[in-house]
Amino acid sequence: MFPSRRDFLSGTTATMVLGGTARAAQQRPKIAVLTTVYRKYSHAQHIVDRFLEGYGWEGRHHRPPMDIVSLYVQQKRKDNFSIARNRRHPQMKIYPTIAEALTRGGKELAVDGVLLIGEHGNFPSNEKGQRLYPRFEYFQQVVDVYRASGRTAPVFNDKHLSWNWDYARQMFDTAREMNFGFMAGSSLPVSWRLPSVDLPWGVEVEEAVGIWDEDLDAGDFHVLEALQAIVERRRGGETGVRAVEALHGERFWHALESGSWEKGGWDKQLLEAALCRSLQLTSRRPTYSHVLPTIDEIRRASPNSRAYRFEYLDGLKSTMIQFKPGARAGGIVGDCSVAARLKGGEVFSVLFYLSYQSLRNFFSPLVHHIETLFLTGQSPFPLERTLLTTGMTEAGIDSLHQNQKRIELPHLAIRYTPPRQSQFWRT
Repeated sequence: MFPSRRDFLSGTTATMVLGGTARAAQQRPKIAVLTTVYRKYSHAQHIVDRFLEGYGWEGRHHRPPMDIVSLYVQQKRKDNFSIARNRRHPQMKIYPTIAEALTRGGKELAVDGVLLIGEHGNFPSNEKGQRLYPRFEYFQQVVDVYRASGRTAPVFNDKHLSWNWDYARQMFDTAREMNFGFMAGSSLPVSWRLPSVDLPWGVEVEEAVGIWDEDLDAGDFHVLEALQAIVERRRGGETGVRAVEALHGERFWHALESGSWEKGGWDKQLLEAALCRSLQLTSRRPTYSHVLPTIDEIRRASPNSRAYRFEYLDGLKSTMIQFKPGARAGGIVGDCSVAARLKGGEVFSVLFYLSYQSLRNFFSPLVHHIETLFLTGQSPFPLERTLLTTGMTEAGIDSLHQNQKRIELPHLAIRYTPPRQSQFWRT
């Protein structure tokens, strides 16, 4: 269960900080949406629809205490929801530019919060396979309006900050320099977990493994966010990452067979623990419903698998594994789980449970946290986590692109202390 905001929202004398300005709590914040596409099953739909219509929360229908008043959509496809949503919610006006959405057609900032959702849509990829979503370009235009207006508002940036590390670092530094609330990241760290537990606070962690079967970049980021949300709770907090090495093709299969970090792979028991948390582990044997796959079975089902091995500055070792199926293979696992070995030998493992795909209810806790950002001006969890996972994602892809070269990462010496109170959805 998340911390209650009832006390904060009740009472006529309560105030909330929005972009450095105190406002009466009974005045509903005005939110602008800047997105690449707004169609069925896009991230814009999952997030914006919940702000417009509400969502199930703790056994009741919750309506966010704020209003979306402006919308900018870059790519207006045939399946675009903008017009239909505007008819149902006429207070959400559609604007042709980002600046006009932020100023609501005027000359100065006229909103109290910004949803920046640069995910999905028709955008090119670079030579490394990264989709060039324009989150940084959107962010720059937001900051231009802030500077011209002489005031700011909190910003939520969906998923990683950017495909480019320099862009991501500039976004982080600009938010700190201008002192506005900035939140980003994946829905996985705050969604349900099976079992509903968190890594004990302050334990020593020796090694961790996170698995899924998702695509390059976007899928990598999700697993790294999930993994980081676990290991950041270790003794001493986060200190940053020293180096990365990607593994693909025959090097991946040799690593899988090795059974240990010291032999060039990862802890075999941790991988088994992560696989055994899966609700979508696929048996490759026709007469069995559930069986731990052999290496040969994994190889046949997920021939395009890859891994990123990370060395942290405090000695922690972690591996992200994507069991990626081939064109004619059905894959071996369909969900994300993480396992960690604590000092002394105990294994901690958990599934990051993503509920029924048609509802996408795993976005509800993320939206709930975004509400907190807009109401308080502060992100409920550290932006440093997403800065780090953004850099780790790019670093893994760089290693893969450079023939699986080991890469030193001095720029990822990012220190932070996570919140002690767990942030994931317990109800």
